[in-house]
Amino acid sequence: MSTIPIRTTVVGSYPFPGWLEFASHNLDKFGAADIEEMVEDAVIAAIHDQVTAGLDVITDGEQTRLDFNLSFYGFIKGIENNETETRRFGPPAHDQRGKHNIVSELKAPNGLGAVKEFLRLKKLAPAGPVLKASVPGPYTLSGRLLPNEKYKDRYAITEALLPIVRSELEALVAAGCKEITVDEPSMSCYAYKEDTKRFVDIFNRTVKPIVGKCNLSTHLCFGNFKGRPVGYRSIKPMLPDFLDMTVDEIHIEMANREFAEIELLKPFADKMNVAVGIIDVKNYYIETVDDVVERINRCLKYVPAEKLSVAPDCGLSQTARWASRQKLINMVKGARKVRGH
Repeated sequence: MSTIPIRTTVVGSYPFPGWLEFASHNLDKFGAADIEEMVEDAVIAAIHDQVTAGLDVITDGEQTRLDFNLSFYGFIKGIENNETETRRFGPPAHDQRGKHNIVSELKAPNGLGAVKEFLRLKKLAPAGPVLKASVPGPYTLSGRLLPNEKYKDRYAITEALLPIVRSELEALVAAGCKEITVDEPSMSCYAYKEDTKRFVDIFNRTVKPIVGKCNLSTHLCFGNFKGRPVGYRSIKPMLPDFLDMTVDEIHIEMANREFAEIELLKPFADKMNVAVGIIDVKNYYIETVDDVVERINRCLKYVPAEKLSVAPDCGLSQTARWASRQKLINMVKGARKVRGH
């Protein structure tokens, strides 16, 4: 556990360099060694931006993940792409993300790839920052899979994915990862209409083997595909049940919601550490250092400094790199100013 007051961190993703995005659409022109070199270069770029900003916690920027869920589906046996379920034209929205049919038992014999990502980060990162890995939880991971006769609904699919995610988390700990985020934005998006006690039970069973073995957090937001939310954007439906999640730290989106319901950070802070999203990843207004200071001071009314981390609202993959870079720089400067150094 960190002893740094007002710790600066990120959720996980970071924007691709322009050349990597171009290359990802032309992978047939590259060999396996070329692709691995590109990935390493992209991770080095993501590390550089985060370290230069001065973050206490960094990630690999999820530079191998072309989509939050769909990139993991490449590791899962028993699914195939469904070309007919996706809207292709019109305004960007979540229904343009690919869906998949389940054609046989869901398995991931070689894991989900997160361990390889972490080991690459460990190899390339300098000494100093804490290295974090992020993995989607089973409910969120189930979101683009279509039910069938064997898996009757989303919860049945979630139960099939749960041991796969749990094994990945155990493998990350075995690889030396000390900071893990289990992303479950689908839970926060649908807390207003689903059984929140069931959500908590799913989450706690997923993370049970790694509790106490790392700094374990979860990220709860309301969606950020193409810079757009998808869920009902309120913290209130999560309470009180989400207080029973077995985590060291909970990450909550705030800046994009103009700090609505900020007072609801207090019950979370009474039970766990709280990472507050104080940087709006959907907005190209660059928060100033003074903005950051003001926002942190608002958070400190409800979360003690020793339990507070600050971060962007969500991953930065949907935000241009030039903006992401400056937002992180100013976030760190503001946090250091409040700390007094």
